[in-house]
Amino acid sequence: MMRGMRTRDLGLLLVATAFFSWPAIGNDSIDQATSISGNQTRVSANGIFELGFFKGRTSGGSGGSWYVGIWYANMTEQQTVVWVANRQEPVVDAPGVLRLSADGRLAIIDGQNTTVWSSPAPSGNITRAATASLLDSGNFVVSSDGSRSPESVVWQSFDYPTDTLLPGMKLGVDRKNGIIRNITSCRGAVPTDDPSPGDCIFALVPGGLPEFFLFDKSTPIYTSGPWNGEVLTGVPQLKSQQAKGGFIPKVFWSVEETYYQYSISDPLSRARLVVDGTSKKLQRLWWESGSWKSGNSYPADQCDNYAVCGAFMYCAINVDQSSECSCLPGFKSQGQPGQQPFGPVSSKGCARNTNLTCGAGDGFWRVNEMKLPDATNATVSLGITLDQCRNECLGNCNCRAYAAANVSAGDSPGCVMWTVDLLDMKKNPGVKQYLYIRLAQSEIDSLEAPEKRRRLIRKVLIAVVTTVCSMLLVGCCCCFWRNKTKWKRHTMETRSDTDELPFRARKNFALSPARDHWFDENNTNAEEDLDLPLFDIGVIFDATDQFSANNKIGEGGFGPVYLGILEDGTEVAVKRLSQRSAQGVVEFKNEVKLTAMLQHRNLVRLLGCCIYDNERILVYEYMHNNSLDTFIFGQFIYINNRWYYVVLVCSTNCKCTMLILSGIFYR
Repeated sequence: MMRGMRTRDLGLLLVATAFFSWPAIGNDSIDQATSISGNQTRVSANGIFELGFFKGRTSGGSGGSWYVGIWYANMTEQQTVVWVANRQEPVVDAPGVLRLSADGRLAIIDGQNTTVWSSPAPSGNITRAATASLLDSGNFVVSSDGSRSPESVVWQSFDYPTDTLLPGMKLGVDRKNGIIRNITSCRGAVPTDDPSPGDCIFALVPGGLPEFFLFDKSTPIYTSGPWNGEVLTGVPQLKSQQAKGGFIPKVFWSVEETYYQYSISDPLSRARLVVDGTSKKLQRLWWESGSWKSGNSYPADQCDNYAVCGAFMYCAINVDQSSECSCLPGFKSQGQPGQQPFGPVSSKGCARNTNLTCGAGDGFWRVNEMKLPDATNATVSLGITLDQCRNECLGNCNCRAYAAANVSAGDSPGCVMWTVDLLDMKKNPGVKQYLYIRLAQSEIDSLEAPEKRRRLIRKVLIAVVTTVCSMLLVGCCCCFWRNKTKWKRHTMETRSDTDELPFRARKNFALSPARDHWFDENNTNAEEDLDLPLFDIGVIFDATDQFSANNKIGEGGFGPVYLGILEDGTEVAVKRLSQRSAQGVVEFKNEVKLTAMLQHRNLVRLLGCCIYDNERILVYEYMHNNSLDTFIFGQFIYINNRWYYVVLVCSTNCKCTMLILSGIFYR
């Protein structure tokens, strides 16, 4: 009995060991022993995406059409499907079953046990531990050993997009593995209506430079513009440094693989790029406040429509948001002259003003801020300089234009050369790349003439403006100096004899020669300089008690005369030129000159003068016994309360007169 119990325990142990050695299957995966059917689903690890069956709303059949798809989990407002496995082979009337077969294929089986859809045969070896797992990126991957490592992935839904490009998905061509990744619109307004393929496709068109096209059936309706190593020249605003909202685009270009891909800075954000068959546009959508918000859509304007202008024309958006076509420099319209509207006229394109000579007689005219022409048929040479590219274009009679193939490659940016008509060009300030258009040299000379004229005018204007500004600056400096000097000179205005002194007079004074050019600025004769002391105006004001009426001792044609007492007690007679006097600066000048020359013991001595602003003052020695004419001609004087008539006797009078004459003739 004990032996029987041991045998049973050993059997249970082997069964338990076998059970626990089998890898556990999570809620985000299926294996070869499990499946999804009915309303069963699988949810990614962090609950972002969900996989299962959904029913198309507008598809036929009494029980409807059922599809295996991936949608955003926990989005109760609306079911947003981002991938459909069997979009062309629905399960009719019942959901069906999704299984992982032993050879690593995914298969959808209907109620009659018929395989409706299956994935391609995987590329690697499949083990019994293989799983199909839904990742948080929205990618449904088959792992050959269940590890989910990139090396173990033998199939993934990201290689077979529907109408949606999720962050991390690639749109392009994998030449090594023979995979072409496009997104195609759904026939219904949304995949849950009818996910079968519609008419619009967004795809990479292999050719010269990487360029992505939006097709309506087989007709191109929009292009992203060629990739120049830095931006897609039709949408330069998508450059990662300029993109807003954390949308970071990327273009990869190599011999084995070329693709477009984008990422978002916040991994928890919900964003997608969708081809909308109803509007026939490519839309970038963000989930916000319970609904999808449109970030950008393409074509964005009428100029974005493919080849809306004809050959050798470009489209531009005006300030009023209207659009118009114009010929490239050196070309003329084949329709109506000037800028052409949209329609049949513009589609005729433009023709050269002057035919090419195919040789040294040709040159290149460069244009900037332009979406590069359609480059699917262009010739690309990498690793050469622009000079080499120019020479290659000149050596090819069919070459119409050239540009750098990769502007981020430094001194050897490569070469893209167009040997066909230039189409699908748009004025775009965001593109910082030159396009060199081949023209006849005579045409280039005529285009350069206005530019040379503008440069000459600019130089002349700069020279004239510089000269005028310099003259104005010198004039301003002169005016400032003149006004400053005038302001200083007019700090005290001439007032009447009883006016108050306009400034504080200085107590001490200095004597300096008063030169003749103070009176006559036109006099340049140095011999006429006067060696005469100059009194400070403050000293004069102090001496005359600010020209007090009590100090006034007389008045003549020159002006009033005041008694002044200097600081050392010396009494002087101060003659002040009156503003109302008929005698002016000339008379003052003459008196100073004459009196200065008549320095004699028989004449009243001129002690000095004062010149300040409009003031003209003479300082004489003071005569205590009144004026000489009192005694020569006679005059009544009041002495000791009595009036006396004073006159010199004739002999004395004659003697005084002779002495005066001797003083006059002294000079």
